[in-house]
Amino acid sequence: MNPSHARILLTGARGMLAADVADALRAAAATDMVLTDRDDLDILDADAVAIAVAGRDLVINCAAFTAVDAAEDEEDVAYAVNAIGPRNLARAAAAAGARMVHISTDYVFAGDATEPYAEDAPMNPVGAYGRTKAAGEAAVRESGADALILRTAYLYGRGGPCFPKTIAKAGRERGALSVVDDQIGQPTWTRDVADFMLRLLAADAPAGTYHATSAGQCSWYDFAKEVVASAGLRDIVSPTDSSGSARKAPRPAWSVLGHTAHEALGIEGIGDWRERWAVAAQEVLA
Repeated sequence: MNPSHARILLTGARGMLAADVADALRAAAATDMVLTDRDDLDILDADAVAIAVAGRDLVINCAAFTAVDAAEDEEDVAYAVNAIGPRNLARAAAAAGARMVHISTDYVFAGDATEPYAEDAPMNPVGAYGRTKAAGEAAVRESGADALILRTAYLYGRGGPCFPKTIAKAGRERGALSVVDDQIGQPTWTRDVADFMLRLLAADAPAGTYHATSAGQCSWYDFAKEVVASAGLRDIVSPTDSSGSARKAPRPAWSVLGHTAHEALGIEGIGDWRERWAVAAQEVLA
């Protein structure tokens, strides 16, 4: 699919990822884009969604309830946004003959693996957020839509709150930080996710699940060390473990996602997390 010729609907447009998706589409000469957020389109309203999707060639769903801890107390609200909304969008896309891209997460897995999760590994979420996102994936698959499900993780970007900004700010204010070293994942720049999405679309990748994460892996502690170095701070980060965490929702200990699906198609993935952070750091921390 050539974005410059596509009529596009983008939901969740005020979010960190969606901002970079919109920029990537503009850079690809896409001109017919409708950008919506919850004030513009209630994705829980199936009739409104059907009207919004009618006449579109591509629906990109970046809308989500992402407050992981709040989801433990508000699972019904999270389920509505993360499962019912995607179901409505996917059914409307199927009816309109539109292609769909749906964003999902590493939280659909339990986080107890020892090797990268394959795209077709069984989902086994352990918290409310993961359960609602897994339900959203299932709804999209069951809709019959021509859908690409993109799982991503450890996201950071210029357009919203994220781990690097929090670490840099805390480092300047407190002078010393303890960061967990027993949670492993793949820090991923939202701009890279957007570019990867466009490569899948340009290649007419078949409907299915793809992992939109950086190559390599590290702990939050490893990532924090890179962040404080990029922020010009001295070595102020020490490792700790998550046993004393007071957070309500469980965090996956292992969030490393495999990249077999797009590699089998010869589609370029996202580079090593450390190399990509070196490129992103100035923009994200500005």
